[in-house]
Amino acid sequence: MADIKPTATVKPVTTVQAKKSSNIISLLAPVICLIIGYILWRFVLGNPDNFGHGTDGGFWPDRDEPKTVLSRMYLGGIIVPILIGTFLTMITFVVERFLTISKATGTGNNADFIRKVQYNLANKNVDAAIAECDKQKGSVGNVMKAGLYRYRDMISNNELSTEQKVLAIQKEVEEATALELPMLEKNLVFLSTIASIATLVGLLGTVMGMIRAFAALGEDSGGGAAASKLSVGIAEALYNTALGIGTSAVAIVFYNIFTTRIDGITYGIDESGFTLTQSFASLYK
Repeated sequence: MADIKPTATVKPVTTVQAKKSSNIISLLAPVICLIIGYILWRFVLGNPDNFGHGTDGGFWPDRDEPKTVLSRMYLGGIIVPILIGTFLTMITFVVERFLTISKATGTGNNADFIRKVQYNLANKNVDAAIAECDKQKGSVGNVMKAGLYRYRDMISNNELSTEQKVLAIQKEVEEATALELPMLEKNLVFLSTIASIATLVGLLGTVMGMIRAFAALGEDSGGGAAASKLSVGIAEALYNTALGIGTSAVAIVFYNIFTTRIDGITYGIDESGFTLTQSFASLYK
């Protein structure tokens, strides 16, 4: 009796490759920026040469009679280095998102790129369309290229119906899109969080500075000297508010810029998927 071998199950092969990415740098960046913020506050703004007199050493040495405008920020208190670190964190992720999204945008206009692909597909020149993807690069080019490989495979496939082939192309595009979008949106949460809390942290520093200013006022019985000391204390406390509001405003502006650019890339990805499915359905019925 002849042995009967089981029929091998054919698994669909995808051209989409998972992208390896590490979030360690994203987690370390805020900590490093906070440390740098403290160093700038403690040893640059708090340099003894910038003040008339004060104590040396310690985590938060006393300083008095600032000689420069920047040295007045030191007197804003321990919240100032946190705000400086928050600002540096925001700048770090602005630069990181700018580089990433600029790379994801590709080398040319996405609308022109899609029109070139449509032209090549209309002439049934899939290889030329893939070559356009290699030139364009970026997220739209990557998704289109993955879909075109599946598109080319489906042309020579005689086992599936046209509807099944279109669904296979659409699935390939969806898988490629699922890998591209998280890369675009990664780390935007840091900008949105900074935009929300920077002002609140600045107000906290202002309140703490006001408490110290009024406490010092209560200990001083002199009229004119007390009023002068209070005004100086209030001015120093308001540095926290200014730094917090400025950080929040910049974070909001760049967050909106990046989300707008991501929306444009997402629209290009959707249009590329629609182009592939409609082209195949009309040319290979």
